Amino acid sequence: MSKISLIIQREYLIRVRKKSFIIMTIIGPVLFAAVMILPAWLAMQDSSENHVLVLDQSGMFQDKFKSRKGLEFEYVRGQNEEQEKASLREKGEHHFLLLIGKPDESGLPPVRVFGQGNTPLEVISALEKQMNTELKNRFLQQSGIDPKLVESIRPEVEIQTTVLSDEGEKEGGSLAATIVGYGAGFLIYIFIFLYGSQIMMSVMEEKSGRIVELLVSSVKPFELMMGKILGVALVGLTQFVLWMALSFAVSTAAGNLFMDKLPKEKAGQEVLKAGEMEKVQQKAESKGMAALSELKNVNIITISICFIIFFLGGYLMYSALFAAIGSAIESQQEAQQFMLPVTIPIILSIILAQFVIKDPNGNLAFWLSVFPLTSPIIMMVRVPFEPPLWQIIVSVAALVLGFLGTVWLAGKIFRVGILMYGKKVTWTELARWLRHS
Repeated sequence: MSKISLIIQREYLIRVRKKSFIIMTIIGPVLFAAVMILPAWLAMQDSSENHVLVLDQSGMFQDKFKSRKGLEFEYVRGQNEEQEKASLREKGEHHFLLLIGKPDESGLPPVRVFGQGNTPLEVISALEKQMNTELKNRFLQQSGIDPKLVESIRPEVEIQTTVLSDEGEKEGGSLAATIVGYGAGFLIYIFIFLYGSQIMMSVMEEKSGRIVELLVSSVKPFELMMGKILGVALVGLTQFVLWMALSFAVSTAAGNLFMDKLPKEKAGQEVLKAGEMEKVQQKAESKGMAALSELKNVNIITISICFIIFFLGGYLMYSALFAAIGSAIESQQEAQQFMLPVTIPIILSIILAQFVIKDPNGNLAFWLSVFPLTSPIIMMVRVPFEPPLWQIIVSVAALVLGFLGTVWLAGKIFRVGILMYGKKVTWTELARWLRHS
């Protein structure tokens, strides 16, 4: 055990002292904050001012378009279409001509937009929205229905979920369970891929540099493999904890700065009818608060315990496989044929997770959460939905047995492959190594 601890210490210190580790630990939270805040910040920036010349031959939309920030309308009273197209070429690229023809048999006019380039989707969407609103109001009036009455009738039903358990009734949290479950599974997916490949590369580099020959003269191959797996695991946990702490600090600071600069009132709200902006904001706030309030209905303690178990079990199992691959090959080109069968189950897990969320207690979800190669991700997706305790126990037991079996197989491959040079390994050769006593 002391030799394994020395290998763990060596693997840990070598990696945490690297400049790449320090740089990524610092840059990671900044990138995370940028992904969260940058889109909102860009949305706040003033967009280019688009000018739309409206040539309405139908007469249905005269003085109906409302200018707003970033989009200005100007009506052309003449009917010379070609002249307006010619004048458009002399203007900038942010000028457009909206040509509304005479209504056809359906009562709808043909509409075309001319510009020096492709018209931005934002402009098209704004035009369609205003025109559809005007046409809807016109058709309602023709049918003898007051558009204001239709606008005022907007029933919104909110459904509360209730869970019937042995302890009694309690509020459900389907949205929070979905977010937490998929997020936890995705973290395990990223961690296994990121740090499992590091173990493979580390073993492969030491093998190609003949450093491993010195190491195995002092320690057993199995001890070397386990030391590398656990050492890299500690590196990953260290970086993960630092990322979470720094991401929270950076996101909080950037969020406060972002909110301070957020304008209290934005131009262009006149497009919305009186009181509509307040309704939209209240609806968004209520949904956001509902999602946050559901978190209290999620069993955080159970989820945290299961996350640690499946996180460590999945990482150790796949890391043993990655270490075995690294010991059997000498170049990255050879790694491709062996990486695919190992990575297919975990990739399949993250793909099938979306179907498991739809039916967390179905047969597909159960069997995928029992199979060791898929259970670390699938069971973590199911845990927030509170599956039966016996299923969690069965999944953990299967994962432990799968881990032990994987380590045993990987150890046999590692023992032979780590000192094998100059020979291209095949699947038949790996099977032969497993039969060695």
